[in-house]
Amino acid sequence: MAEMAASGEEPEILFWVGCSGAFDDRYKRVTRSFVQILEHVGVKYAVLGTEESCTGDPAKRAGNEFLFQMQALTNIEVLNGYNVKKIVTACPHCFNTIKNEYPDLGGHYEVIHHSAFLQQLINEGKVRVKDGESFKGRRITFHDSCYLGRANGVYEAPREVLAALDADLVEMKRIRANGLCCGAGGAQMWKEPEPGNKDVNIERTEEALATLGPAEGSVIATACPFCMVMLNDGVKNKEQEENVRVFDIAELIAQAEGLSK
Repeated sequence: MAEMAASGEEPEILFWVGCSGAFDDRYKRVTRSFVQILEHVGVKYAVLGTEESCTGDPAKRAGNEFLFQMQALTNIEVLNGYNVKKIVTACPHCFNTIKNEYPDLGGHYEVIHHSAFLQQLINEGKVRVKDGESFKGRRITFHDSCYLGRANGVYEAPREVLAALDADLVEMKRIRANGLCCGAGGAQMWKEPEPGNKDVNIERTEEALATLGPAEGSVIATACPFCMVMLNDGVKNKEQEENVRVFDIAELIAQAEGLSK
């Protein structure tokens, strides 16, 4: 972003990478897939790089409002300094925080989740999913992120993105507004479950596996780094890694476009 600003250029979007997209080894692959799509369709984008800090969402959910405001105000100062107007992020937690909580602190931006941005690219014909045939007959079930769905009402965009793959999209019993949390929300990802309770991610994974059935090559699709961690752990716990994979929707589109494997 600094290089663009120095040359007087403005990006179409600022891609907010997020902590997971920058530091989690598994979710870095999602970041790369989304960037490959942006470059493939010619979207002029920028990232903040080392100037990007945590949005403060984990601190706020854990009850540390002071730390949240410190982190948020630091980011807002950077974003406003670059006159950022449009932000796209693959993390529903970042999406929710920047969209709904930053305005109270002076951060006013158009914030779009990557599922809606991908849907827009598909609708405009910029992403055509050339290799959609490779997904024909494969079973995919989509897990709704709490912060994308219940908190912000984004249910159809990721499903429309998956529909472009021409796969067999099968729905779990608890979806959309009645969807079951992956177990990571409210800073729960950083603590052990209460004694005597079944791990929420195991329960959700069992529901997904039952929906997909025994077919090999099935996919649990996500649109959130927190959900990906929890569901990946659930699939490993059930020893189903060979039959079922967990992918972000951006990874699936990149695969179908022949941009990544």
